[in-house]
Amino acid sequence: MAYPLAPEQRALYPSLAGKRVLVTGGGSGIGAALVEGFVRQGSDVTFFDIDETESLALVEQLEGGAGSVRYERVDLLDIEGTQAAIAAAAADQVFDVLVNNAARDDRHRWEDVTPSYFDERIAINLRHLFFCAQSVVPGMRARGGGAIINMGSISWHLAIAEMPLYQAAKAAIEGLTRALARDLGSEGIRVTCVVPGSVRTPRQAKWYPPEEEAKIVSEQMIHHRILPEDVAALVLFLASDDARVMTAHPYWVDGGWR
Repeated sequence: MAYPLAPEQRALYPSLAGKRVLVTGGGSGIGAALVEGFVRQGSDVTFFDIDETESLALVEQLEGGAGSVRYERVDLLDIEGTQAAIAAAAADQVFDVLVNNAARDDRHRWEDVTPSYFDERIAINLRHLFFCAQSVVPGMRARGGGAIINMGSISWHLAIAEMPLYQAAKAAIEGLTRALARDLGSEGIRVTCVVPGSVRTPRQAKWYPPEEEAKIVSEQMIHHRILPEDVAALVLFLASDDARVMTAHPYWVDGGWR
């Protein structure tokens, strides 16, 4: 099997064609792979990000694809602004899929954490997921269902050093996923969590030099470096009607790391 798969070899889900999709943090890394994947499926994609340069370049790259793509500069720390942006983006049609992807895994020492830094890290990595979900649910309810996919992290399962607040937020996301799945399941709204391992992105390259990458791959059961499109492949499946009875649980893309 070729690795990675060429775009024309990847799965297509007819149920995603024409679906309205919202991706947070879609301008780069895993988020960009998600946006690209949904556009390839023929979805109508809106993505939020604060980096205009990368985001506009992605839109230009994807123009003319099977689906459509629209970028909005949104600061997810501003909950009222985020909710307003969601309402405006969905004014003509509700969202069928929400992918809560945005996060920031800055390293930090527990003894250096201040109350203001604590609040900021939780806001960046947890708070907006809840309020984005809260904003899209009424529209999903009106259409008889939808899919919310939250991005978790392997970090807290491995207890990686010097990121306690990030790991606390990511652990909470798995709890939030189960709670929302229970509350929304009777309305046909599925809520799942995708847990990536160490994914090769420009940001991750900042933390892991080549020798550390090689060490991670050697500790995986499958000795391939995980790429953003590997994560996107699972998200696309979970968003599709093929996953119609899958909800409440985390699903891992980590190569069997440790």
